[in-house]
Amino acid sequence: MGLLAWVMMGLALWHFTIWLPDHYWGGIVGAFVGALAGAIVFGFIVSGFHVPGRHATDLGTALEAIPGALIGMAFVYLEGSRRERAHEST
Repeated sequence: MGLLAWVMMGLALWHFTIWLPDHYWGGIVGAFVGALAGAIVFGFIVSGFHVPGRHATDLGTALEAIPGALIGMAFVYLEGSRRERAHEST
């Protein structure tokens, strides 16, 4: 259940990318992958390298995924911007 909470939080934060310029590596799908991957990896690390079960999942479990989703989307955004600049200079 913890994994589901992390994925849902990453998905919820991904929806806000429509308000940003589309410089993501892979476009909106790249932002989606970055948000989910970041949320899952960060949640996994914060929870001690195990996925919380049904009875160990609470609101805090979902909140653990916020920094990871933001880091994942920032990574994909910066990589996309870097590739755009490299492509424009050639």
